[in-house]
Amino acid sequence: MSIASAPGPHRIVFANEKGGTGKSTTAVHVAVALAYQGARVATVDLDHRQRTMHRYFENRAETMKRRGIQLPTASFGVYPHDSAAGLDDLTEQLAQNHDFIVFDTPGRDDPLARHVATQADTLVTPLNDSFVDFDLIGQVDAETFKVRRLSFYAELIWEARKKRAMATIKDARREMDWVVVRNRTGYTEARNQRRIDQALTELSKRVGFRVASGLSERVIYRELFPSGLTLLDKGHLGELGTSHLVARQELRTLVAGLNLPMPEKPAVAPTLESAA
Repeated sequence: MSIASAPGPHRIVFANEKGGTGKSTTAVHVAVALAYQGARVATVDLDHRQRTMHRYFENRAETMKRRGIQLPTASFGVYPHDSAAGLDDLTEQLAQNHDFIVFDTPGRDDPLARHVATQADTLVTPLNDSFVDFDLIGQVDAETFKVRRLSFYAELIWEARKKRAMATIKDARREMDWVVVRNRTGYTEARNQRRIDQALTELSKRVGFRVASGLSERVIYRELFPSGLTLLDKGHLGELGTSHLVARQELRTLVAGLNLPMPEKPAVAPTLESAA
């Protein structure tokens, strides 16, 4: 599927009402991966207090200037207002010359986060492998670990997807693809992981999201933040260990799992494979 087959740029929203799930780190790496594949990418940070994604790209721009190098990157900005209409206007402006718009949202319940989540073409919800994070989308029985009910957030997205299905036919909109990305924070006891697997499978059938493998908790991500570099910036990271190479493969697997539509004519030559 090409970008031209549907109106406007593809909107990717990284949203999770819990913090500490690797949302901003994942958003930055996906945005840079798309830029490496030749896409024109804009990023909008809706967390005007933390500004993690925005700061990452600021650091990237400063590193390129300081080292005198050019790297695939994204345009970036923070939306500091409360108006959903104003955010829609900004999105329309960015739509004129970008293939993708990536939104990073606060790790809390937020009106603008809800707004962009319901407008997403691809909604990415990173979760850590724990029932604490699973509770964001569904509640499980304490004895059987069967899903008892949807969470408020899952119901919100469910309703948004139903409305979107109508708009898909009426207004030639894309269908929303909801992807739950499992980021791993470390060792997870095997029995608990099986329970999470079963609960996610059960809930995905009821709500309609897909499950994709995410990123592991690694020191490298925290180390790269001050420079704004990513695991894809081969040749600028110094000596890489085995764990770094494994992390890069995790990222490639994640980007492939999102199944994002790419422009028919890439603007630049480098590919994600050549960066790996």
